[in-house]
Amino acid sequence: MSAWFDELAEFLRIRSISADPARRADVARAGEWVCELVRGAGGESELVDWHGQPLVIGELRASLDPEHAPTVLCYGHFDVQPPDPLELWESPPFEPEIRGEYLYGRGVADDKGQLYLLLAGARELAQAGRLPVNVRFACDGEEETGGHSIVEFLETDERGADVAVIFDSGMIRAGLPAFNVATRGLAYFHVTLRTGARDLHSGLYGGAALNAAHALIRTLGAVVAVDGRLAEPLRKGIQSPTQEELESWRGLPAGADELAEQGARPMDARAADEFYLRTFAEPALDINGIESGSPRVQKTVLPVEAVANVSIRLAPGQQVAEIAAAFNELLHDAAPHGAELEVALLSAAPAGVVSPDARAVQLGLNAFERVLGIRPALIRSGGSIPVVAALADRGIATIITGFSLPNANIHSPNERLLVEYVPLGIAAARALFEEFASL
Repeated sequence: MSAWFDELAEFLRIRSISADPARRADVARAGEWVCELVRGAGGESELVDWHGQPLVIGELRASLDPEHAPTVLCYGHFDVQPPDPLELWESPPFEPEIRGEYLYGRGVADDKGQLYLLLAGARELAQAGRLPVNVRFACDGEEETGGHSIVEFLETDERGADVAVIFDSGMIRAGLPAFNVATRGLAYFHVTLRTGARDLHSGLYGGAALNAAHALIRTLGAVVAVDGRLAEPLRKGIQSPTQEELESWRGLPAGADELAEQGARPMDARAADEFYLRTFAEPALDINGIESGSPRVQKTVLPVEAVANVSIRLAPGQQVAEIAAAFNELLHDAAPHGAELEVALLSAAPAGVVSPDARAVQLGLNAFERVLGIRPALIRSGGSIPVVAALADRGIATIITGFSLPNANIHSPNERLLVEYVPLGIAAARALFEEFASL
């Protein structure tokens, strides 16, 4: 068994599910685990209660002349997605297991396993007396349910940093790393529609009384994309990709292959050809869940209430407040007369943009090329990392990368990471810290 396995497995076994209030203590325990690793490496670290959310704040000082050494801020999150549905896991989600080429377990790719790579890389240099930079860790335990605590902390932290590093992304494919120079934002809504005082008998009132399920479907139809494009009010502010970016995306794996590998079916005839444009540079609206009436048990009623969770991934350049207002207006305009509609914004995060010309980014590319033998591609990310925009606002160039593969099953059963990428990722983290010594 690999030397790192027992340590990482201990971290992964902690059921730090931030979406489950019953696991609140486990989330804090995962944070304390990170603190103990930093302390064990010779640094200082504490678990901070930030308005009810746990934050890990710690630092490993440079081995020589820390007062004049550059500072690298490392972010990662120690909370994980719920493991449901459990019956689809081939091994228990919180019992890490190596099968074939992969290490399986909830959080191994998103993000505990990848955070571990940064922690272990910094520790190796510190214990050898060769850490050339100050490495500050600022990690949260609520990224999967909002990620606001770390953003708020950074807004109050006056220390700054010379560069930030986030291992919470992935490779384009095995052997082809990537740095993300933009991330999409997120606006997450809960929509409630009511049509009367109580459920009604469908035989007595069907065809005459307003049905909440029908009404909600009709209402949501006003905001769902047509041929991959949202209504114009939901596209306001898009920062279009440059011709150089569009050209570089043509070298990525075919969109049809990316969809097929995930067992997904194209949304429409142009979806495969526009895969990267739609997932990197366009806003995307998805109904994440919908419920009304009796969807499981045979029950002939007209439901009085229907609810849905709806998320919008915001393209770079878009503003949360503007898009949220447009979403609200479109829904209310589309709701049938007599329907009572409530739209609540549950969480939000702005998009983030990183300059690929920043010296720190170029040094990061050099470090990865030295370890992996190939220079990472510069791409955008379809996902959302709330801290990226906060770092950009502080003028801190950020390396957003990682070792997850498209088949990593993040947020799904059987989450996995290639075993060989654990030592490789630790080596890449070490190389980054070494390169940043010249900042």
